[in-house]
Amino acid sequence: MDNIQSLLEQASLATTAARGLSDEKKCLILNTLAKKLRDKVAAIVKENKKDLDKMPDTDPKKDRLLLSEVRINDLAKSVEEISALPDPSDHLQYESTLANGLSVKKITVPLGVVGIIYESRPNVTVDVAALCIRSGNVCVLRGGTDAFFTNTALVSLIRDVLAEYDVDENIVQLLPADRKFMPELLTATKYVDILIPRGSQQLIDYVREHASVPVIETGAGVCHTYVESTANLTKAADIVTNAKVTRPSVCNSLDTVIVDRKITADLLKLLAPKLLEYSVEIFADAFSYEILEDLKYPHLIQAVEEDFGREFLDFKCSVKTVDNPDEALKHIRTYSSKHSEAIISENKELCERFLKEVDAAAVFANASTRFTDGGVFGLGAEIGISTQKLHARGPFALEKLVTEKWVVRGDGQVR
Repeated sequence: MDNIQSLLEQASLATTAARGLSDEKKCLILNTLAKKLRDKVAAIVKENKKDLDKMPDTDPKKDRLLLSEVRINDLAKSVEEISALPDPSDHLQYESTLANGLSVKKITVPLGVVGIIYESRPNVTVDVAALCIRSGNVCVLRGGTDAFFTNTALVSLIRDVLAEYDVDENIVQLLPADRKFMPELLTATKYVDILIPRGSQQLIDYVREHASVPVIETGAGVCHTYVESTANLTKAADIVTNAKVTRPSVCNSLDTVIVDRKITADLLKLLAPKLLEYSVEIFADAFSYEILEDLKYPHLIQAVEEDFGREFLDFKCSVKTVDNPDEALKHIRTYSSKHSEAIISENKELCERFLKEVDAAAVFANASTRFTDGGVFGLGAEIGISTQKLHARGPFALEKLVTEKWVVRGDGQVR
């Protein structure tokens, strides 16, 4: 294959079919897809193993790549939840009758062709396809080579369901993973309406810098948790541990603990044993390094400048000591990717200041950053967490897969 133009043309033509699907048919397709996912667990796991076998166990992306029976069943449940959500398109947002008799309405309509560029996350394949079907969009999926076999199997299953209901299969289109086709996708303004990169900062930067198709950025998360001097330290240790170890390879996991100097020793005495259970590697600044060294923490490294503002995506984190909240806020402003930021404090006034001042898609007081998730927020599955400010910010879910159209009805009026 020399180019992907024919695939992009097919996707563009399929927008008519996608927009024309009735609410009832969308739900039938999605509920059938959920059933097929459960029925085909063994086959999907088999294809997923081919991808897993190519990746070394030491690669932190391996957890993202894994599709176990439990995760596939969770995907099926997610598809059913998307089906139960209201279609975000064709909602009346504004209505007026002008003095000249013109009827003017603003309604929501599907975006059109949504291109997703992502890495080792085959769950994205199903989530995006389901979200686009529910909202009347076409999706063009460009997954990474790491998940080639898994993505191929999943898209084949999805297209089989579309064919079963006599619907254009090109509503869900899988592009080749070969990088040579990336420039063509990024500049396909005639066929693709929006691009959403989901993955590493390097991937997002590349797409943003080279795309002429409009881009919504999602994915990269450099997440801080600031433990302030009035914090309940038992609560703080639990929150920090949860934010770091539950799924370290995801974008809402903790990267840096910021802690007030006066409580650093007391916090680390509680926190170190919890992190040690997971062999978390700690990149500590000079002050916290001495404390952790006295505690004989075995996985300890002296932090350098590059360890702050770093998305670890692994059982690793950095520790930064500060003298006051102003210094903590300055550190976050300097190093945050504007994804998810948290404060642990019993000072309600300070918590409110933090929630107001910190510029991020999601801000938390006395809770784990791991809650930044479309499903958790009640929005259904998500395409990713948007860290920019145009069109969508935070969980990019079903409600944001629409744009606006003005509909004007007249009876011969001229201007």
